[in-house]
Amino acid sequence: MTNNRGRVENYTNTCLVMGLINLMWIMIALWAWKGFFAALMLGAAIYYSINWLDMRLARTR
Repeated sequence: MTNNRGRVENYTNTCLVMGLINLMWIMIALWAWKGFFAALMLGAAIYYSINWLDMRLARTR
């Protein structure tokens, strides 16, 4: 059995842009539903989660 794998497209930028678009509409919907404070708390939770993951990945390297 042969393994004929070719090059694949790099979808990193597309994934990041779509993630940003999804995050923005979720934040806008949350802001309209619960108010600015809830959107601010979600943003802070996401920020601290990313920082926590970054520190955890830095320790494993």
